[in-house]
Order: sequence, then C-alpha cells, then structure tokens
Amino acid sequence: MLWTAFLLGFLGSFHCVGMCGPIALAVGGRSNQKFLFNKVIYNLGRTLTYAFLGLLVGSLGFSLSLAGVQQGISIAMGLFVVLLSLSYKRADQFLTIPALSGFVNWVKSRLNRYLQSGGKFAFFSTGAVNGLLPCGMVYMALVVAMGMQSPVLGSAYMFFFGLGTIPMLLALMVSGSFFPVFKRQQIQKAIPYLGILIGVLMIFRGLGLGIPGLSPELAVFDYGTQQVEITMCH
Repeated sequence: MLWTAFLLGFLGSFHCVGMCGPIALAVGGRSNQKFLFNKVIYNLGRTLTYAFLGLLVGSLGFSLSLAGVQQGISIAMGLFVVLLSLSYKRADQFLTIPALSGFVNWVKSRLNRYLQSGGKFAFFSTGAVNGLLPCGMVYMALVVAMGMQSPVLGSAYMFFFGLGTIPMLLALMVSGSFFPVFKRQQIQKAIPYLGILIGVLMIFRGLGLGIPGLSPELAVFDYGTQQVEITMCH
C-alpha cells in the first residue's frame, strides 16, 4: 500500500499547488547560496508533520482494532476513501468553517512569522506548520493511514505521501513558475480513479478472503474476555 501513498501524494501535489505554491515560492531567496538546500529543508518539515499525523491516526486505528473491529475499520475506511476521492476538492472548503477559522489563522500567522525570520530553523518550521493546513488530499491520505491500524504503518504511509508531493513542489520552487492550469487539471483527473482503487483495496483487505497480499485471513485471538482480530500475513 505504500506505493499508493507516494502516487497519491504526487497526484495530489498538482491539486494542492494552488494553496501551497505561494508559500513554497516564498521560502528562500534566489540570492541565497543554499537556495536548493532551504527548499529541501522546507519539504522535509512538511513531510515529517504528515508522518506525525499518520502516527496519531494509525494509533487510533490500532486502538480500535484491539476492540475487535478490525474488519469493520478497514471496510469503513475504504468506503470513506471512495467517497472522498469523488469530492476531494470540496473537502478544502473546511478552511472556511468558522470552527476551524481560529486554527487556520494561527497556522497562517506562524507561516508569516517564520517566512519573515529566515534561517534553516525557520524554513523547516514553515514546512512543518504548512503540513497542518486543512487539505482534501491530506484528509484522504489520513483516512488510509488510519485504516492501516498501526502507528508505524500509519506514519510510514503519510511519510511516503509527503515524499510524493515533493517533486512537483520542488520543481515549482526551483523554476519559480506554476505548472499551467489546464495541464494540472488534466493530471488531477486521475485522482478519483486512484482514490477508488485504494478504497477498493482497503475493502478487500477488510473482507479477509484469504488472498495473500490483497485480502489476508483474519484470525481471532482470545485475550481473557476480549477477542481481537489480527491480520495474518503470509
């Protein structure tokens, strides 16, 4: 599943460049001798934030799996990913929800502060804080990470998702120009298809059909009075 994280991040970067692009362009000046290094530091900070978020949701998924609802989580998250993939652009509208306005304003104020201060720590912090901005593609990736039902796998999934976003944003940061809108729109058409594929894979994984690598068997272990379903990988 990790390959889907990188591909989801790569395709998603063509959608998110409209929001993150101006911030990425503002990181580091062309006169700076370490221009490229500053850009890499920024993207590293953003990717590590994604990995930390993956760790949190993966831990939540793991806790739910211990409650004996492993199959249900995988199937439910798979269905949710399918729905999100069909409306990932609308998910960005969460930015305008009044309940989130305070958090979004805090993120933006931090971004302005770090961008103005400059320095390696500021570039890294800019990326780290930027990773907290609400984004439909990030939501989709986090749902998949939660469905992994493991803190380590959840973190790894979001880390690879972050890596997938770097090529497009790094190219933008180096070239200083945006990818033509019509070309971005053409590439973005592949996002729903990939999302549906990921969702279907998660659903099959939860069905426990005994297909190695796709739908492994689920064995139930009895720990005292509680039964826990654990994926059996062959």
